[in-house]
Amino acid sequence: MEPPSTDDAAGGAAPGQQSGTGRLPPVKLWFCADDELTPSLAGALAAHWLDEYERDVAGRFVFERDRRQYLVAHALLRRVLCLEVGLPEGELTIRRSSRGRPFLRRPPGGLPRGRHRLDFSLAHAGGYSLLGVVRRHRIGVDVESLDRGGRSIQTVARTFTAEEQAWVAAEAPGRRRDHRVLRLWTLKEAYTKARGLGLSLAFDSFSFTLAAHGVTGFRPPADDSAGRWQFMELEPVPDVLVAVAVRAGATAEPLVELHMGFPWDRAAPRLVALPRPPGTPAAAGPDGFR
Repeated sequence: MEPPSTDDAAGGAAPGQQSGTGRLPPVKLWFCADDELTPSLAGALAAHWLDEYERDVAGRFVFERDRRQYLVAHALLRRVLCLEVGLPEGELTIRRSSRGRPFLRRPPGGLPRGRHRLDFSLAHAGGYSLLGVVRRHRIGVDVESLDRGGRSIQTVARTFTAEEQAWVAAEAPGRRRDHRVLRLWTLKEAYTKARGLGLSLAFDSFSFTLAAHGVTGFRPPADDSAGRWQFMELEPVPDVLVAVAVRAGATAEPLVELHMGFPWDRAAPRLVALPRPPGTPAAAGPDGFR
């Protein structure tokens, strides 16, 4: 069984309703390099914004680069949520489900900016952080870099279905094959995060069929249906792959807002078409890989 949507326990507006507008905003993504924040600035923001749990996790990293990445990712999370809901970064209460999925706990008086629900997903790897936000249903995101090492990439491929492994093996060894593995890996990670099931959902219990630009087929696990999900692939910078899984109907607009960099202000985002569920016309959009 899937856990409830992020702040269902705190209530919210009726599904599909946005306070004051009657329409749901687009899916929103933030893509941020660790270099956007100096180590000293990331540490200062963490001291003021992060809660005790987050600071404890950050303190357990052996390597400073991993600690910095965690601090940048969670500073990004709290800054974006501040802009989205109108609460100061340090006053946001973030809880975690029994499987570790984070969610925003709404205060008793409600959110200052918007009364509707909010779901988010955070990922970080290879010096980059990715955050996805929707106002209805569920979202999952993942980011991976081709520079993570071929051996670890091929190890992950062994967890795929036989059909997916055959598709990967059809490409000659090297970066192009690694690229195929990472496309599948990020999509699978994004889907499991959206479901809130984590490692309990085996990667070979569901599969994707991929074209050169986008997802053309999705075979879900036995407890799900393909038409419930929309998937997007992006390569916002060379050799860094992003995948997004979002419940169909999460937005009234077939668009994704892609924000680049740390959100000190409300800079205009890049608009990207959100592909339809796999198997429907125009499911693989042209705006995936650049």
